[in-house]
Amino acid sequence: MSDRHSNLKLRRAWLLAGLVLVVVTFGVVTLWPAPHSDLLVEKSGGEGTTASSDRNAFGNSARNLTNEQRRDFEVGDSFFTQNWVTAPASTDARDGLGPLFNAQACSSCHLRDGRGSPEENELGLLFRLSVPGSDGPEPDPNYGGQFQDRSILGVDSEGEVRRFYVEEMGQFEDGTTYSLRRPVHELSDLAYGPLAIDIMISLRLAPPVFGAGLLEAIPEAAIVALADPADADGDGISGRPNYVIEATTGNRLLGRFGWKANVPTVEQQVAGAFLGDIGITSDVFMEENCTIPQVACAEAQNGGSPEIPRDRLDFVVFYNETLAVPARRNLDSADVREGAELFASLGCASCHTPRHQTGDDPIEALANQVIYPFTDLLLHDMGPDLADDRPDGEASGSEWRTPPLWGIGLTKTVNGNLHFLHDGRARSLEEAILWHGGEAASSRDGYKALTEDQRSQLIEFLNSL
Repeated sequence: MSDRHSNLKLRRAWLLAGLVLVVVTFGVVTLWPAPHSDLLVEKSGGEGTTASSDRNAFGNSARNLTNEQRRDFEVGDSFFTQNWVTAPASTDARDGLGPLFNAQACSSCHLRDGRGSPEENELGLLFRLSVPGSDGPEPDPNYGGQFQDRSILGVDSEGEVRRFYVEEMGQFEDGTTYSLRRPVHELSDLAYGPLAIDIMISLRLAPPVFGAGLLEAIPEAAIVALADPADADGDGISGRPNYVIEATTGNRLLGRFGWKANVPTVEQQVAGAFLGDIGITSDVFMEENCTIPQVACAEAQNGGSPEIPRDRLDFVVFYNETLAVPARRNLDSADVREGAELFASLGCASCHTPRHQTGDDPIEALANQVIYPFTDLLLHDMGPDLADDRPDGEASGSEWRTPPLWGIGLTKTVNGNLHFLHDGRARSLEEAILWHGGEAASSRDGYKALTEDQRSQLIEFLNSL
């Protein structure tokens, strides 16, 4: 990681809301709004960008891979999409499921490499658990760090999950009303005793997985250069990096992945999901997810030690690193271009930084690419309405990493539904905007002050991503 993030310090993509372009036509000077060029670039993922915009738009390999790398990609795809089974089994390459788990395959939560769809298949929405500790949050003593509502034969699952929503009404400045939904959850039929009195619970929706290798290849210095923890420039935005511990070395690294930037590498993200979601051990996380009261879990047959060997884990990591980013669409649309101006003028790009450049990388296809993920990968305080009050690494209970926006306009096409934000509460891009608070409150309020046509134009711009 140190080699990957040691060079190529980038400029920040400053967007000037008042920028105008002077066009001289037949001697007449006309002022036209000029969207920043970084907002309207087709190849979001550099030379690896895929032109696919169908239901498999998130599942293609980077277009600039070699033929041998494409074969490795396909092997990784098979381990990502096929179900794992209980050990022992004749299919010993894929046995070791559980004993406690939430899903049987990576693709169960990341449907077609997109985001979770909890209301359609009850998968892709997880409950993180922790209690306060002397050095930060610690797992619940009876249920660990993630609530697992499924189990293999002979082992009791941890319990049942119940979710519902409370509708909250609001109004735009033009008088148009809207409704937001606030999630409420309940963990019941607990099999291993009570949850800790001081338990902290957070819902987490599985995010899309494409483009991860490009985000990992952005030099650390470029990300840190975007931070402004004391808001020295007075723009109300105070992004800061999250530093976390790398699991295999114990080194303190920049967090890039996860809703709170609590994971430093694609490898750790993949290995952590194998263990937490499917119950598959690796040489990154060797111990099964069994707490002291879960005796049957600890005594259950495993699928080897580790259950996914290093070579197979590497294939899945490579697959995640080299999933292509889909190209932008409708960039010539007047509404999209007007929406780009609104995106800039509302200050959205202060956190959703459009442009980055990757540095050197062991995977040549990811190296030195100009990309447009629309994220600064930093933590921002999003206010009390989105707070889960659960710290993670150096992130507070109200801070979240800016999620990348690339590909977001294809969510309905790929996943068949719309669920946004860390817990899937938002049923549309508009609802996601309206939940913004804290550092993003002024952008949200600016959106609420727009006309209906302007709001539609901003959404059209987001749908072009």
